[in-house]
Amino acid sequence: MSNENSENAPGHNKSVQIVINGQPITISLQRISYEEVVRLAFPEGPFDVTYAVDYATEHGPDGTLTKGQSTKVHKEMSFNVIKSNRS
Repeated sequence: MSNENSENAPGHNKSVQIVINGQPITISLQRISYEEVVRLAFPEGPFDVTYAVDYATEHGPDGTLTKGQSTKVHKEMSFNVIKSNRS
């Protein structure tokens, strides 16, 4: 996955394992966006619906992501992604 953030510049990436909907995934990003999490959770889509994205980490506050937002990636970070009934 490409990301134009300077924090994801070449030479600054290291692999980290996260969990999305119970499935371990290894990524090489320092930050991950709502859109990237949704595509990892549902590679086949649909992408014309809104998803609720919640995350938890033992290294910082838990939270949610919405379209256009991103969060710093931490080892063993856990994401839950579900189709939302709200837009």
